Amino acid sequence: MKTPLCWIKDFVPDLNCTDQEFMDAMTMSGTKCEGYKRLDKNLENIVIGKIEKIDKHPDADKLIVCQVNIGREVTQIVTGAPNVHEGDLVPVVLSGGKVAGGHDGGPLPEEGINIKAGKLRGVESNGMMCSVEELGSSRDVYPEAPEDGIYIFSPESGVKPGDDAIDALGLKDTVFDYVITSNRVDCYAIMGVAREAAATFDLPFRYPDVKETGNSEKASDYISVEIKDTDLCSRYIGRVVKNIKIGESPDWMKKRLRAAGIRPISNLVDITNFVMLEYGQPMHAFDLSTIAGNKIVVKRAEDGDKFVTLDGVERTLDHEVLTICDGEKAVGLAGIMGGENSMITDEVHDVLFEAATFNGPNIRKSSRRIGLRTDASGIFEKGLDPNNAYDAMERACSLVEELGCGEVVGGRVDVHGELPEKKHIRFEPERINEYLGTDISKEQMLTYFKRLEVEYDEASGDLIIPTFRQDLLGFADSSEEVARLYGYDKIPVTLPKDSAEAGGLPFKLRLEKMAADIATAFGFSQAYCYSFESPDVFDKLRLPEDAPERKAIKISNPLGVDFSIMRTLPLNGILSSISTNFNHRNENVRLFELANIYIPKGELPITDYPDERMQFALAAYGDIDFFEMKGVVEEFIGKAGMSGRIKYEPSKRPYLHPGRQADIIYNKEVIGYLGQVHPLTCKAYEMEKAEVYIAVLDMPEIEKQASFQPRFEGIAKFPAVSRDLSMVVPKELKAQDIDDIIVQRGGKILESYSLFDVYEGEQIGEGFKSMAYTVVFRDSEKTLTDDDINAVMKKILNGLERLGIELRS
Repeated sequence: MKTPLCWIKDFVPDLNCTDQEFMDAMTMSGTKCEGYKRLDKNLENIVIGKIEKIDKHPDADKLIVCQVNIGREVTQIVTGAPNVHEGDLVPVVLSGGKVAGGHDGGPLPEEGINIKAGKLRGVESNGMMCSVEELGSSRDVYPEAPEDGIYIFSPESGVKPGDDAIDALGLKDTVFDYVITSNRVDCYAIMGVAREAAATFDLPFRYPDVKETGNSEKASDYISVEIKDTDLCSRYIGRVVKNIKIGESPDWMKKRLRAAGIRPISNLVDITNFVMLEYGQPMHAFDLSTIAGNKIVVKRAEDGDKFVTLDGVERTLDHEVLTICDGEKAVGLAGIMGGENSMITDEVHDVLFEAATFNGPNIRKSSRRIGLRTDASGIFEKGLDPNNAYDAMERACSLVEELGCGEVVGGRVDVHGELPEKKHIRFEPERINEYLGTDISKEQMLTYFKRLEVEYDEASGDLIIPTFRQDLLGFADSSEEVARLYGYDKIPVTLPKDSAEAGGLPFKLRLEKMAADIATAFGFSQAYCYSFESPDVFDKLRLPEDAPERKAIKISNPLGVDFSIMRTLPLNGILSSISTNFNHRNENVRLFELANIYIPKGELPITDYPDERMQFALAAYGDIDFFEMKGVVEEFIGKAGMSGRIKYEPSKRPYLHPGRQADIIYNKEVIGYLGQVHPLTCKAYEMEKAEVYIAVLDMPEIEKQASFQPRFEGIAKFPAVSRDLSMVVPKELKAQDIDDIIVQRGGKILESYSLFDVYEGEQIGEGFKSMAYTVVFRDSEKTLTDDDINAVMKKILNGLERLGIELRS
């Protein structure tokens, strides 16, 4: 954002400081200024001269000798410029002066070019007449300047010999370059930056003199407006100006536009550019005679519509592009550019002025899709205040009458929904001081807010925020306003008032770190795999067509089909890595990944964020089997403070071996699964001869039940009693069934139990196996007697007998 200082002073007339002081103060108050440029840099001793007489050079055909009146005297200057005539008023740099550059318009030398009196082909020359390029500018901002020659002031400019040429050209100014954050939309306008300057220097702010305009007619008799897509256009204001007189803008307006880097074109176009810069509200002017049916309709385009913009390029539109239409056709791309079919020409008679507010994100996306970004779209995409559109329109119509370029029709057509109202924020001066570490009085804070045009309601204790300050939303924002106007450099260094506490990772990250540490301790290496996958993954994992895992979220702009969906299982990436290692003949590979999966919360396509679940996935082949993988899982669950029983139930996952897989159950909840990868799945991953084991734990379920709180248990005061059980067990019975009986019937005195032997052989009958357990009992309040132990053992044995289990004799 570039703003000339002279324009800032129109709003803050009492501003008086050096350029460096202005830049430093604005930066310290929050409007960061990256630098500034003096437009009159290296321009010295340059006045306006009037060519009184021209003679041919006696010794050069392409040179002429001019007698130039510079006010205090007539001096002689030799030039080769082909465009000068007697009576012309031109900028003249006198001997001892300096210009910014050469007439070729090349890069400007840092120190400029010194000019001194001398002889040209034997004739005295006491200075030089200047082109705009030699003055450090260009024809981009001075279109009236000749392509190759001296700049000539128009007779209507009012200048006279001896006047300061730099001042007459509007070059006695400084342009400041700001970095404006996207939340400060108001500062994308000269007025917004000037308001900040007034607040920073505690000076009065003066609004433009906007006069009531309009004749006795009604604008609604000339034009009607309908907004069909109110989600993309919140306000549309139209005013009509008739009997247009196209001409040049006054010098004061030209100077302001040039200083801001805008080329003056004509009074009508200059007014819209001027208001856009001043108010930060882009405007557009339509030739009213081209508006069919005297009607404006704001609506979405149709897919495939063609439209020729003002630059003469045909654009292809889609249904997300908002267009400004008349009764028959599109006449403009909303917030981007007008159409060639409604452009202003020198023959225009009546004009429709447009000031509107459009949906910022839609303008940004539309601009990118059609490949056209303009100054207007760059402002609209930030999201403008609808109330500002009204003020900008009134300013434009006031300038129309001031410049005498038309007759403004009375009234306006103003179509809008609910307009934003002033927000209320609780004013908490004590809390602000505590937050900032300052001691600023309530009254002083209120003076800061008054400078920013923020009102205070003493009855409610609220700050009332103007609608142009869309960034002020709560306590932190009001605190920032106090801090920046008080002065960041004045805020003392203080220690935090809260008591210091040890930092650390959140519980979720501690759990994930522990999972990684345990896996690493068991020889696993961490893998990082893509969250984007191919739909073919589901076939490789042998999932049926109706499997819920196939309901994956599709990427709207994928890199390719192999990265077109979000993964719903953590297996493909880690199995692909295992396959790579296997095919490179690496032995005994163990990998783990902490992988997010993405589960849609409803039907596809998604309308809400998916359920993003972290999975602790382990995969290995080589010197590992089902039971060692099970041991890794149980080690992690134990370290996570989950001291309850872990149970394993048969599962039916198609990508795992049908007889070597299980769901992991804790507190009746499935927290994961483990097993050997199905041979057909291994074949799909090109590792047909490998025995691969995997385990997957659902970390959100683990997080619900895990705890890192230590539990103190005192040293036992009474002795433990152990009993061994050697049993003949039906072969199909699982150890878990025996565990259930021991736990259920062991009661409070059961301390622990463990399986220490399993045997199958000739001594055991066919269809049976021998299993031996050690069961330990202890009472925390007394020494157990044989009677106590025997009573519990009898319950346990009765339960075992019901399962068809017999004690070995």
